[in-house]
Amino acid sequence: MSESSVLITKTPRGVATVAINRPNVRNAIDDNVIHLLTDAFKTLDADGETRIVVLTGSGVAFSAGADLDWMRRMAALGEAENFASAKTISAMLRALNELAKPTIARINGAAYAAGIGLVAACDIAVASEEAVFSISEVRIGLVPSTISPYVVAAIGAKAARHYFLTGEPFSAAEACRLGLVHKVVPRAGLDEAIERVISDLLAGGPQSQSRAKRLIAGIADRPVDDTLETFTARSIAEARASPEGREGIQAFLEKRRPAWWRR
Repeated sequence: MSESSVLITKTPRGVATVAINRPNVRNAIDDNVIHLLTDAFKTLDADGETRIVVLTGSGVAFSAGADLDWMRRMAALGEAENFASAKTISAMLRALNELAKPTIARINGAAYAAGIGLVAACDIAVASEEAVFSISEVRIGLVPSTISPYVVAAIGAKAARHYFLTGEPFSAAEACRLGLVHKVVPRAGLDEAIERVISDLLAGGPQSQSRAKRLIAGIADRPVDDTLETFTARSIAEARASPEGREGIQAFLEKRRPAWWRR
């Protein structure tokens, strides 16, 4: 039996790593990978033992975008079939974006097209210095449609105009400057940098982190009005009254680690 195109590993600390496992095609995605990733994100979201999800690629690339053979097959089909296919990609990205637990993109190499969408849909992104990025769809007569909500949210509309229209490659340093990536490190230090992020995340309350993600989604790009004021006030009130909030405050007052702390 051939090895799965998506591998999932878990640690006792509750860290799940999801790896696209097609190194021979630079981890390009096809309909099978999309299905496997969607299932993985939904399964891990519902898994009470999972605290953090790390997304990466096997070998030397993160993901080169869409698989060429798959694109060739889709090009032979009509608009209805292509719409249905595109909906599966958007559903995959949405499942990652809305995952209630912290997500980390471990960018070990090239991230192109849909690969950049996966990076943008993660909460935190750490890249190797050697990683190269490209929103390359226009160079093959397409548009970065399904990834656009997440990429534009990460880099802004003005930068999107540049890179969506040219499709030109850009470096990890430029990805960091744009806000697509949070940190760039030497390849040899990538796992150490990911471990530091994991340690910081494990110090936070898991329910608080889920609340924080909902808070961001609820306030982003919205005016401060009565509705937003009520939303934010209710958010902190619920957190203070929750068992995790009470435990966190009590632990702080008693100068001890809270019950959720894992190292």
